[in-house]
Amino acid sequence: MSGGDAASQQEREDRIWRAPGERWFTPDDPIWWAHSDASIFVGGIAALLVQSLHPLAMAGVMGHSSFRDDPWRRLHITADHVAITTYAPVPDAERQVRIVNAVHKRVVGTAPDGRSYAASDPHLLTWVHVAETWAFLACYQRFGPKPLSPSDADAYVSSMAEIGARLGVPDPPRTVAALEGALAAYGPELEGTSDARETASFLLDDPPLRGPERWTYAALSAAAVATVPAWTREMLGRNASGARLKAGATAGHLAVKGLRAAMAHPAHEPHWQAELTRSDAPFSPRAAAP
Repeated sequence: MSGGDAASQQEREDRIWRAPGERWFTPDDPIWWAHSDASIFVGGIAALLVQSLHPLAMAGVMGHSSFRDDPWRRLHITADHVAITTYAPVPDAERQVRIVNAVHKRVVGTAPDGRSYAASDPHLLTWVHVAETWAFLACYQRFGPKPLSPSDADAYVSSMAEIGARLGVPDPPRTVAALEGALAAYGPELEGTSDARETASFLLDDPPLRGPERWTYAALSAAAVATVPAWTREMLGRNASGARLKAGATAGHLAVKGLRAAMAHPAHEPHWQAELTRSDAPFSPRAAAP
């Protein structure tokens, strides 16, 4: 990392995690634990794969996203949005929501099947929110340091609903059961279109990355494929043997473990640990001790 990059990262961390002020969430909220773990990168890829199955959402991505140029950057943009809305002082989190809502208003067009789409459509907003929440939670439960309990998983979904509501999602699900029901309800609208399959191929087969980044990304993407529902793999033409899915999950565990060790996430710093009242938090030193 260059000196400029290091300074920029330091400034980002100071702005999000070290600036004084009230946050929407605290270290006692499960969303704090889940979004500070490296499994979020697997979740980001898994979310894109699931979201791509809605033809109108896919049309918006194809027409208005630069993920083909740099999928790693797309993951970091998603991570920044997640970090700001989870950890930044309330005024900054509110500003981030306004920015995203403004972007959504500009994302309009016509899908290949002739239907019009708008990213601000509440129905599409709900799909994107539900798929993302499901993917983040599923990947944390599988690749995080310690799975959330059923009650903490519900609390995570409820916290995500608070963010989703601010982004225009009407009545977002607030429990795991409601989340899974909402995901299933979109089933008749989903389709493995040529654009969705092409996107999956781009994301999984030949991302424009080189060296260690490519190897890490390959492991994370294999883990995402192993985690998404079987119907997602089938629609995307990504059916795989049990052995191959197991190998992908194993590679994902190793990659996430390596990233977790290298990240030194600011959400785990001593001043946040001092606010933690729960001894069973997954990132707590007491929970992480061998």
